[in-house]
Amino acid sequence: MELIIDILKITIPGLIVAIAMYQLVKNQTERDYKLRLMELKQKNGEVVIPIRLQAYERIVLLLERITPSNLLLRVSGSGHTASDYHRMLLSEIRNEFSHNMSQQVYMSEQAWQQVKHAREEVVNLINRTYQEMPDKSKGTDLAKKVLESILATETDPTARAITFVKQEIAQVF
Repeated sequence: MELIIDILKITIPGLIVAIAMYQLVKNQTERDYKLRLMELKQKNGEVVIPIRLQAYERIVLLLERITPSNLLLRVSGSGHTASDYHRMLLSEIRNEFSHNMSQQVYMSEQAWQQVKHAREEVVNLINRTYQEMPDKSKGTDLAKKVLESILATETDPTARAITFVKQEIAQVF
């Protein structure tokens, strides 16, 4: 019986010390892990935030470039038939969009959907206006009709997407 009591006198304090050491090491390890994770997030943020801001800037630039009034100024219709000018406008929109398509990785799905919807609205506006034109129309006539359509409806097809992207930037940053 005394042997058992002597063994318990030795093992119980040893177990208490072992459990205490285990808890200390566990707490220290968790603290180190959290600290390293926080440092990693901070370094990641230093790299990702500028890239995301640049992506939003490029998307706003894309939207501004495909805004009909800007697009029509940049892509001149003089010297072209309405048919040629129509193809040029659609090609320009397609090129601008495909050049910036990778930026969707850095933005929310809702913002990207707004961008796609704005592009579709611009394309639909140009297509609809072109279909209303007589067969032998000039490119400048098509440009005038597109601008008249915008003025008549008083809506800019890209304005809502630009506003949405700006609001998202304000929320994120």
